[in-house]
Amino acid sequence: MNILIGNAWPYANGSLHIGHIAALLPGDVLARYFRAKGDTVFLVSGTDCHGTPVAIRARQEGKTPEEISDCYHNEFTECFKHLGFSYDLYGKTSGNEHKNFVKEFHKKLYEGGFVYEKSTLQAYCDKCGQFLPDRFVKGLCPYCGKPARGDQCEECGNVLEPENLLQTECSICGKLPEFRSANHLYLAVTRMKEKLEKYIESHSDWRKNAYEMSKRYIHEGLRDRSLTRDLNWGIDVPKKGFEGKKIYIWAENILGYLSHCHTLCCRQGIDFYEFWNSSKQYYVHGKDNIPFHTIILPSLLLGRTDVNLKLPDYIISSEYLTLEGRKISTSDNWAIWVKDIVKRYNPDSIRYFLIINGPEKRDTDFTWREFINSHNGELLGAYGNFVNRSLVFIQKYFESKVPEAQCNQNILQCLERLYPNIGGLIEQGNLKEALDTIFAFVRASNKYFDEEQPWITIKSDIEKCKETLNTCIQIIANLSQLLEPFLPFSSVKISNILKIEKSAWDCIKVPAGLELGQVEILFERIDKNVINEEEVKLKNSKYN
Repeated sequence: MNILIGNAWPYANGSLHIGHIAALLPGDVLARYFRAKGDTVFLVSGTDCHGTPVAIRARQEGKTPEEISDCYHNEFTECFKHLGFSYDLYGKTSGNEHKNFVKEFHKKLYEGGFVYEKSTLQAYCDKCGQFLPDRFVKGLCPYCGKPARGDQCEECGNVLEPENLLQTECSICGKLPEFRSANHLYLAVTRMKEKLEKYIESHSDWRKNAYEMSKRYIHEGLRDRSLTRDLNWGIDVPKKGFEGKKIYIWAENILGYLSHCHTLCCRQGIDFYEFWNSSKQYYVHGKDNIPFHTIILPSLLLGRTDVNLKLPDYIISSEYLTLEGRKISTSDNWAIWVKDIVKRYNPDSIRYFLIINGPEKRDTDFTWREFINSHNGELLGAYGNFVNRSLVFIQKYFESKVPEAQCNQNILQCLERLYPNIGGLIEQGNLKEALDTIFAFVRASNKYFDEEQPWITIKSDIEKCKETLNTCIQIIANLSQLLEPFLPFSSVKISNILKIEKSAWDCIKVPAGLELGQVEILFERIDKNVINEEEVKLKNSKYN
């Protein structure tokens, strides 16, 4: 089966924080799982380089927008590498392959009958000397009266137009903007309402936030979306008469899934349209990006009337992750930056916590106390302890060789049942439940070791002792495979010790007599004093 997994594209105007990783990590888990099953997997994403925020940051730092975006792109790439993200292609929207694909896509889009020209009011800041993107106009929402941006009110969720805001001002300098008439290309989203509504209703199995929010956008009224803007940094509009204008960022970054899929297909000699339309597709992001994946992307795909393009299948949309009971705020420096945390903690510990305590279906909170306790109690105390005590026992009493015995049949049957059970949960995006289920088995395995008492049977019943330890080895080997999508680094360690050649998604057996490789500790204990140290650092904003 062909599997396409699209992780949301982080924006290149600031460092990644743990909230970003909590939203994106499911994509890597899905990709690793489907690869283990033997499917053809494309896990794609990249850095969103264009737009006014990047240009503004560049101006503030005396650099070019490309220098700024490349700097963050390199930082993001390293962060994802440290955390074990297995991207088949992680690129950037400023890359030539993406830009060329987007231009060709838009040329066909303009010919499809859903794009028209329209003179519209666009906010212009005289002090900044530039037209402002909708999100850079702020004021009060005309519906609820709360502070809002020109594209959407985060308080009530309504989609807005900048000119409808009350008490408008430029979010860059605070000056009152004026609204000037400008000619732009628009995508007739409203003409697609019937198809979009039918599409969304056919996906009532999406996560509740994705389904409900998408229905709301349909019922409250869609609006046509501008495809072009008067910007300096972006992809040129491929249409005569629109020289100097750029493709609006929303109309090109969301096409990165297609452009990167296209690039991978070209590299591997695969027909792009055949792969795209035959693939099972997952889109992984935070809930603030839901309409871009359930309304905007489908609208762009439907707008291409020259070819049929499959619409998204699964929407893996996370809720929000808070930090020590407060909303993460990059402007207030209330954040844990990924570039910092990866230097100090085991990547599997980060991955484990952000899945088991992640905002999968509700907002969740990251606290240093829970993070450290989770590492010491669950990864080290349960999983690491079971693996270490079993391997060390074999080293000491069986010359580092897997004992000649049969695996306990009840446990073998439990292992065999785990694979389809865990696989089904992963495919539906229920990663927390999947990981919970595996760790319930880890705890049961520790109980099995304790009840079998091999430290006693080594002297009183050697055959029973051999069966116990052989069974523990089979458990460890299969746990390493079941946990590989979640905890790849510790799984590699176990694979090296037990000489498992390839991760698969089926029950395996380690042969009796196999000599263990070099045994190493999976997880080191973290001193509890670190909790207070990290809390103080956060409060004093020392993460820069």
